[in-house]
Amino acid sequence: MPELLIDFITSLDGYAAAEGWPGWWGLEGPEYLGWLGEAPEADYTVLMGATTYRVMSGFSAASEPGTEPLAGMSKIVFSKTLREPLAWANTQLVARDAVESVREMKAGESKSMRTIGSLTLCRSLLNAGLVDRFRVVVFPVITGSTGRERIYDGYPDVALDLISSRTFDGRIQLLEYVPTVLSGPPHS
Repeated sequence: MPELLIDFITSLDGYAAAEGWPGWWGLEGPEYLGWLGEAPEADYTVLMGATTYRVMSGFSAASEPGTEPLAGMSKIVFSKTLREPLAWANTQLVARDAVESVREMKAGESKSMRTIGSLTLCRSLLNAGLVDRFRVVVFPVITGSTGRERIYDGYPDVALDLISSRTFDGRIQLLEYVPTVLSGPPHS
């Protein structure tokens, strides 16, 4: 069965972006960019919502470092507001319910999937029990006054079993988990 990986980049205080800051908070380093260049999960289909599509396709069009591998990857954007044709190469528009579409893809296709950004989409997929792996890359910055898009607001309680970790450039942390959605705090 194909895997579904949720893939986030975040500030230490849990923001997906910050007002006025560049991509990766300007803290991407050669090891991290090298890892991105290796295109981990390059054969996975990338899933995203309309907001992430607009941001990431803009970064790609501006040749933002680290976005090159995404151009050749198969991408699906779930949106009822975007219209075809989409400018970013290898991107398919799906206007149907994302949870049902991903459920069908997991049941019927052999290709694994990963998200990029797309906070609402990720929350929905996690709530539906469709997520197999959860990866977070934590950048060493706190953006308390400029931070935008708190990642985990509205999430259910989730237990995370660590399966992998790595440090890039002596400061950027990659953490991979298997998530389990909880019905509430664990009982002692």
